[in-house]
Amino acid sequence: MDDLRDWIRERWGLASVSLLAGLLGLWWWQGRPIAQPPGVLAPLEPVQTEPDSLAPWDFRDHLIAPLANFELRARVLSAERYHFDRAAKLSPVDFALGWGPMSDSKVLEAFTIRQRDRWYFWSSGDLPFPPDQVISHSANMHMIPANASVERRLLAVKAGQIVELRGKLIRADGKDGWHWVSSLSRTDTGDGSCEVVWVNQVKVTNR
Repeated sequence: MDDLRDWIRERWGLASVSLLAGLLGLWWWQGRPIAQPPGVLAPLEPVQTEPDSLAPWDFRDHLIAPLANFELRARVLSAERYHFDRAAKLSPVDFALGWGPMSDSKVLEAFTIRQRDRWYFWSSGDLPFPPDQVISHSANMHMIPANASVERRLLAVKAGQIVELRGKLIRADGKDGWHWVSSLSRTDTGDGSCEVVWVNQVKVTNR
């Protein structure tokens, strides 16, 4: 009987180690950026136009008001999920996005990019062009998925991939008095400079 118990403990220990190794491997693979060749992968500027309607709608105990129609094709420089902050009731993930020169792998070699607390940070020891070009060709954007299908696709996005987004820049007002207002400019910086994007459609590719 003791030999049987020892055998069971040994097998259980091996199975636990194998499961842990598998989970760690899956986590590493999912977090690994998609490598891209040199060259501009998203050459066009984001498109912002007047909204079709100014009528607001209710969503998760918030009133959502459209500020502009919005669409873009951009490279994902970084993606960060959020679970516990106030904004997570609406937005489960932020994307740091780059277009034009900020979608070129050769250019991005000069940058360190990270996200924290709903902000996007970049640094470079040898800037390939003036800082205003970085500001006007990259942004941190808060993603608000319009439905569960869009949410699944957004949460599966990895750094390095190319995303095509269609939706609206919005203002959100919570019943508790909290509010969140999108930037309407690609050249602003500091507090309030992030886009708050209501995402109706998302397409993700590796190129």
